[in-house]
Amino acid sequence: MAEFAALMMIASGAIHAVVNAVLKSGDDKLASRALIDLSGGLLVLPAIFLFPAPHGAWGWLAGSLVVHAIYFLSLVRAFEVADMSASYPVMRGTAPVFAAMGSVAFLGDAITAPVAVGMGLVTTGIFASAIGRNLTWHALGWSLLTGMSVACYTVLDAGGVRNAPSPMSYIAWAFFVLGAVIGASFALYRGPQFITYARRNWRGCVAAGALGVVSYGLAMLAYSVEDLPRLAPLRESSILFALVIAVVFLGEKADRLKIAGGATIFAGVVTLLLAR
Repeated sequence: MAEFAALMMIASGAIHAVVNAVLKSGDDKLASRALIDLSGGLLVLPAIFLFPAPHGAWGWLAGSLVVHAIYFLSLVRAFEVADMSASYPVMRGTAPVFAAMGSVAFLGDAITAPVAVGMGLVTTGIFASAIGRNLTWHALGWSLLTGMSVACYTVLDAGGVRNAPSPMSYIAWAFFVLGAVIGASFALYRGPQFITYARRNWRGCVAAGALGVVSYGLAMLAYSVEDLPRLAPLRESSILFALVIAVVFLGEKADRLKIAGGATIFAGVVTLLLAR
């Protein structure tokens, strides 16, 4: 199960990069975020009738909801003021380190030496790929806040899936609540602009909403069977896919640092897959 959990995290990272590329490419990122989250919430709506309510995990879910709101807002702002190839490495590079520290402190997870080495390689590679990018102090602040938010909701959701009656009960309710509360709030904030945007862009955002459910659903399933210090960096393999997407589909430039950073991330991923 531990190896299967690791593979789920890599798949989760690949899908996550696609979802963020859809968000980055939208001309109204807050409306895109609202539509993506609403779509995900509606897609899991039938599941909340199939699984028990997450008794024992409501506190974890409430905390995750608050942190996700901060995460979505900071993510939107980071993408508004910086290239994806610059902001994405910073936000995802800081996340696994903080998540590992939080999981040790609050969940009792362990960090072995090979896991620490793998995590260090992934984080180093992510930051190396961002060196020289057009990242202002303003954009750096939003990217760092996004990374810390990722770490916080990762720890909260790991606690949630482990304390709920079943992982699927927490996953279904988490996506439903996130869509119903955060997605609806963003949509109401945008007002008539959201309706106009949704009419033009609903296909891509609905697809991204479905992919988001699959991506983070896989991650939460993995959290239920394996320690976070090993898993969190594996999900950040999404940066490899994000760099390819940014260059091939968003027209951003590649250079030697990006290539070197990607190679270092790959070495870290291999180390984590082999770690015990």
